[in-house]
Amino acid sequence: MKKYNITVNGKTYDVAVEEAGQTSSSPVAAPAPVVAPAPVAAPASVAAPAPVAAPAPAPQVTGGTEINAPMPGNVLDVKVKVGDKVENGTPVIVLEAMKMENDVVSPVAGTVASINVRKGDTVDSGTLIAIIQ
Repeated sequence: MKKYNITVNGKTYDVAVEEAGQTSSSPVAAPAPVVAPAPVAAPASVAAPAPVAAPAPAPQVTGGTEINAPMPGNVLDVKVKVGDKVENGTPVIVLEAMKMENDVVSPVAGTVASINVRKGDTVDSGTLIAIIQ
């Protein structure tokens, strides 16, 4: 019989272990102490995420050139802000679709009049991204 000290969750237990098939050398073997199962800590409760306020609606812009999402995907980055001057071909947003990053570019030169998406948004094909005036 072998004796061990075992620590579980900070609590120490003295235990005696007898190997199978081995007989005790003493004429009367003392029964092994009963070890209570270690208490199991309850999993920490996870707080629900705080509600995120809905984005303020984009100001209504009349006229200008609309830039729409060419495909469904996730907005990884918004490269411009309202009031920025852009040239034809300037990246406006980075759209992740099918594990690929795609730059959505301005089709005209002008000033960014509105940005209608935010980083992290999911867009469908044809969703209004921005307006260039």
